[in-house]
Amino acid sequence: MNALGQLAAILGISLAAAGGTYWIKGPPGRILSCDPATLKPGEVCLEQISPDAKVLWVDARLRKDWVKNGLPGSVLWNLDPGEDMQAFEADVAMRIMETPRVIVYCGDENCGLSHQIADKIRGLQLGADVSVLRGGWRALSEAGRIKDSNPKS
Repeated sequence: MNALGQLAAILGISLAAAGGTYWIKGPPGRILSCDPATLKPGEVCLEQISPDAKVLWVDARLRKDWVKNGLPGSVLWNLDPGEDMQAFEADVAMRIMETPRVIVYCGDENCGLSHQIADKIRGLQLGADVSVLRGGWRALSEAGRIKDSNPKS
């Protein structure tokens, strides 16, 4: 058997084994985990925030996503050029007076928008403790904090 035939046989057996495993066990579990030791400055893990803590949640995703499945009680502030930035700033400023702890979240852990929004909120200089949620909306969803989401175990 030549090298090309051997490669094809190995590839066929590997694909059959992977397909069988996927069919029997299902897709791999990809549950988000947050290690406080790996946090960047200004980030926080969801596990570090008490569910009943008084927090102003700021959603940095698009308006359509926030309306569809935003965290109940959250406010919207994104960088969409079609949005009114001054309205975002005014809404958040008023609410910071009531709740000086602000946590910004985006779609997932790879979304840098939440860091930009957090910097803008810090720039208001209202004395708020501003953090970015590691894992973003995905962390909230997996924890069952989003309406109609199921916590994963």
